[in-house]
Amino acid sequence: MRRMIAMMTTAGLALAAAAPSLAQTSPDRDGMWHMSWGWGGMIFGPLVMLVFLAGVVVLAVLLVRWLGGPGGWHGHDLPPVRRTALEILQERFAKGEIDKQEYEERKRVLKGEG
Repeated sequence: MRRMIAMMTTAGLALAAAAPSLAQTSPDRDGMWHMSWGWGGMIFGPLVMLVFLAGVVVLAVLLVRWLGGPGGWHGHDLPPVRRTALEILQERFAKGEIDKQEYEERKRVLKGEG
């Protein structure tokens, strides 16, 4: 459900970013609406557009991370699980890799009795 909300929000943000370009503009008095800012419009227009789109992307990523919660793909942040030698020995015995005699002998060695 959260992924659906995140996808819908991202699609809405993309549509909102594209909405100004879909609107029809009226020309200025001289009929040259695209030249009204001169060279400044030609240079700063694309820069402002890139900054705006970068802001939309950053907001979408932050929203998806916030909706995803701490459990999902943040698993690499967790410390690795460390098992003791005795736990590994018990696991091997439970799987049938070693028999009871070998298990008891190795357990005694691990505990320092042998």
